[in-house]
Amino acid sequence: MINGAKYYIFSSFFKYILINMIIFIGLIWLSQILRILELQNSISNQIFDVIKTTSLVLPSFINPLMPFLIILGSFFLNYKINSSNEVIIIKQYLAIKEIANLIFFFLFALILLYFVNNEYFSIKTYHKYKIEELEIRNNLKLGIPSQNEFHIENELSIFFDKHEDNVFYEIEALIYQEDQFIKSNSVEIEISKKNFNLVFQYGERILLNLDEKSKTNFDKFTYSIKNRDVEELLMDKEHFNTFDLLSHNNNEFVNQGHNRIYQYVLNIVIIFTAFKIIFLYIPKGNLFKTFLIIFLLVLFLQIINSYTIYLLNNESLSIYYYYPINFLLLISFIFTLNKFIK
Repeated sequence: MINGAKYYIFSSFFKYILINMIIFIGLIWLSQILRILELQNSISNQIFDVIKTTSLVLPSFINPLMPFLIILGSFFLNYKINSSNEVIIIKQYLAIKEIANLIFFFLFALILLYFVNNEYFSIKTYHKYKIEELEIRNNLKLGIPSQNEFHIENELSIFFDKHEDNVFYEIEALIYQEDQFIKSNSVEIEISKKNFNLVFQYGERILLNLDEKSKTNFDKFTYSIKNRDVEELLMDKEHFNTFDLLSHNNNEFVNQGHNRIYQYVLNIVIIFTAFKIIFLYIPKGNLFKTFLIIFLLVLFLQIINSYTIYLLNNESLSIYYYYPINFLLLISFIFTLNKFIK
């Protein structure tokens, strides 16, 4: 019976955490897809690439959501076992030692998952995401090929037989500004510094402008499109683990490293809080009020932490005050919770 009760709590708790994570991450995923596409007409051509790419950024959103996912998971589990009075039966069969063992098991499992995702997995996937996002956004600025035609507004038109990624084969191209006609075996779109470069391979070029009328054969010819606001990959805070952030030469990155240390401590406190919530037995009419107050307290902790990080970044607060302020509030949260939940 004891093992059955432990398994029941374990499976139900993780189930509700997973459900909440899917809901929140799903909404974030949708917003990321729309952000990249920017509601352009190219959505039908790029949608699958965008969905695949944006899935890579989702692990990095789990980290800031973790305290709320744990709290919400405990709310749902408590509501379920409270509604059916199962909480009374479980507390009768589980001694303090069994409950303590269960708490430490959850603590180890959740912190391990949080650590692996925070320090390794989300960093790797985020880096891949930024590279692929950059490629998609730059491609959207050029345009999307359709029906064997590729048009870049006020620059050129390319007609081709087939294409793979950014390479087009058996092409004919019209370059408007220089009155050029190009026929070649292939053309590849490359991004270099602030330009989009079209590299034509093995073909002929005809110029029919006022300054020149000529026909030349070439093995390689490069045409550059300037002033298209090419986006470059910038290394932001999500590219680094906690140790790298703390040793970074940018103060904002260092501050983010201190924030991650605080988040580890906060998540440990939240896990202990979750178990107080799970085994809480109060009249059903007071449950939602209790849940709302606890949720708002956790939200308040995160808001104050975000504000102190903002002050750190603006050099209005010293790191020597950052930890005392946040840990004092965290201790106050623990004492308030102990008085609120008995």
